[in-house]
Amino acid sequence: MALRTRNSYGSITVCDDVIASLAGHLAMECYGVVEMVPFGFSDSLTDVFKRVGKSRGVRIATKDDRIYVDLFVKFKYGLPVSAVSSSLKNTVKYGLERFTGMIVAAVDVHVVGVKL
Repeated sequence: MALRTRNSYGSITVCDDVIASLAGHLAMECYGVVEMVPFGFSDSLTDVFKRVGKSRGVRIATKDDRIYVDLFVKFKYGLPVSAVSSSLKNTVKYGLERFTGMIVAAVDVHVVGVKL
């Protein structure tokens, strides 16, 4: 499902894949995030064919002009999980709201593991 909005310039449609790619890029920029982890069969299938994109480990849902984001990540070993996840949530929320102009209702971080 695509995200649609209207302003004084006209109608704007943003595909969920674009939002997922942006969220993945923003997540990888955060300190402490080592890698994004595939969350389902389709994500794992793209790993088999080596088509790993920025949207790996990101699930996006849009409903009533609101964006819901799920991030599946591995953190760097030795860092406080609560601090890194809080920073990750704030960074992704701010970046998506600034890019899309829409409200990000929730950013859920699923810590799959830690890596040295």
